[in-house]
Amino acid sequence: MYEIDLSKPKQIVADVLAGHDIDSVAFVGCGASMSELYPAKYFLANNTKTLNVQLFTANEFNYDTPAWVGPNTFVITCSLGGGTPETVAANKCAKALGAPVTAITHVAGSALTEGVDHVIVHGFEANYAAKVEKMGYAMALALEVLQQVEGSDLCDDMVAGLTKVYDLCEEAAQHSGRAAAEFAQAFKDDQGIYVMGSGASAKVAYSTSMFLFSEMQWLDSAAYNTGEYFHGPFELTERDKPYLLFMADGATRAMDARALTFMQRFDAKVAVIDAKDFGLSGVVGAKAATYLSPFVHTAVMRVFAEQIAEARQHPLTVRRYMWKLEY
Repeated sequence: MYEIDLSKPKQIVADVLAGHDIDSVAFVGCGASMSELYPAKYFLANNTKTLNVQLFTANEFNYDTPAWVGPNTFVITCSLGGGTPETVAANKCAKALGAPVTAITHVAGSALTEGVDHVIVHGFEANYAAKVEKMGYAMALALEVLQQVEGSDLCDDMVAGLTKVYDLCEEAAQHSGRAAAEFAQAFKDDQGIYVMGSGASAKVAYSTSMFLFSEMQWLDSAAYNTGEYFHGPFELTERDKPYLLFMADGATRAMDARALTFMQRFDAKVAVIDAKDFGLSGVVGAKAATYLSPFVHTAVMRVFAEQIAEARQHPLTVRRYMWKLEY
């Protein structure tokens, strides 16, 4: 059974609350790391009755720091390699204002861990489940903040869900090879792909578009929340227009279904990664599924990304500018 250590986030939050009267939580990161903080932000913001909860790309936090950031703000930062300069600077910015900072990274002793109050080191390479550990630790911190600050009946369901979702993610990814190969063959010659999702998975769509497609495959791409699809972007929908839709298993599923119905009505080319297909709500419960759908979407999308990279003969590690020049 694959699990993360939920006792560490519990102790971190207890330590923070022992020294600070927390009224705000700021999740800060760049790129995919910022996106992987989003489910935690979405969960906490939607369920707290007392806290101010926000998500920031790091340099926006640095250059236009909110006036409310200070000793009563719990700042959670994240960087996979721990060396993202903007996020390292965000740590320093937050600490200079007296805020307690917890850094989440895969690399112990990295620059992101210097001078902060607490550090969580997550896995990544072991399997597909490990690739959502970062997301899981952020969610666990959000859960503990909600439970320890004001309490919520939902927390027990979420904790139980977090003990089960990793095995489900691994199983889902391992059983996605055929669908991923079909997706790769169908979409490999397209010059661009539109990506859509909703709720806690909105940033899975964003990160897939921005990073897996634009950055790693050099494909033109844009991400839309399915709730916004009918307020502009649906005008682009026509026969064979390429779309990838992340369907939620939870509260916002009706939004995704409405968008899918419209795309199918006009014969768009649509690939769907549906959390419900993998039995998410049956494993973690209906309430938790709303917030844990992005875990399944992220794990399965990794297989889809690997397959389309192979089909296009464009490895996910190839870059034009990143790691090549100063910018």
